[in-house]
Amino acid sequence: MIAPFNVPTILAIRAIAPALALGNAVVLKPDPRTAVCGGAVFARVFEEAGLPAGVLQVLPGGADVGEALVVEPAVRVIAFTGSTRAGRAVGSLAGQHLKRAHLELGGNSALIVLPDGDVTAAAGVGAGGTFSHSGQICMATSRHLVHESIAEEYTAVLTEKVEKLPVGDPFREQVALGPVIDAGQRDRVHGLVTASVEAGATVRTGGTYEGLFYRPTVLGDVPVDAPAYREEIFGPVAPVTPVASLDEVAELAAGTEYGLSLGILTRDVYAGLQLAERIPSGLVHINDQTVDDEAVAPFGGVGASGTGSRHGGPQATIEAFTETQWVTLRGDLPTYPF
Repeated sequence: MIAPFNVPTILAIRAIAPALALGNAVVLKPDPRTAVCGGAVFARVFEEAGLPAGVLQVLPGGADVGEALVVEPAVRVIAFTGSTRAGRAVGSLAGQHLKRAHLELGGNSALIVLPDGDVTAAAGVGAGGTFSHSGQICMATSRHLVHESIAEEYTAVLTEKVEKLPVGDPFREQVALGPVIDAGQRDRVHGLVTASVEAGATVRTGGTYEGLFYRPTVLGDVPVDAPAYREEIFGPVAPVTPVASLDEVAELAAGTEYGLSLGILTRDVYAGLQLAERIPSGLVHINDQTVDDEAVAPFGGVGASGTGSRHGGPQATIEAFTETQWVTLRGDLPTYPF
């Protein structure tokens, strides 16, 4: 199991627990930036619970450690959660060694806002999808595709809501957004914002930072060729792009290599379902934002977002962490014509 830095406890245990329950030994490689809360804590908890020594091993380290795990003959299944770039490398290496690799990768998830609903409520939903966990969630709302008749109102209301969000250290005060993971990620987010402004987007609020605390940012009139539209941001930035029709929004929402999560806000649920059928996505949420999953439901993306469900519910879990074996049994030896 190779786990990421974001939500490290949940994203590790959802693979560790079912794998152990199904009789497997597990090697966990946490992200070096979260090696304690996403790694060492599990070793201590399971040790105190009486798990036999060696059944769960925690192996912190970088990419070289991950590569060693993938090529190790004793490792039969790889469960990887992380970036699409790293996932492609893991999948390629696993394929060379004929190993199963369950890959949960990045996303560029769209929230489609149709003009028949409550704009204020829709902006609140959009804010929740983008700014939860400072945007550091694979299924975060990365693109706000809003009908042109309400796009300006939506952007204004979203901006008003975002400007009220407190940013700071959650260990010192009650805040809505904490820091991004490190300076490298902060600089990447800021680079996407800056390049998108150069491409024609407008900063409605935010676009600045202090230390690792990046201000929640709303970008208006974002062109479809802007970096903040095309790339996974993984930070607290909400790019809003006006759309003219259902056909255009379907084309834009589907026009990405990713396919993790999709949200559609509309009073016409049937129309929302019809629209969703035109957009490849592992998860679809009608009248909710894109950050939504349940432990009992299969979770996974399509395209560059991963290789499908590997956790959530008994069927997906059993298929992920077991192997099928056909066994026959007879009381007496059969007679053959030889």
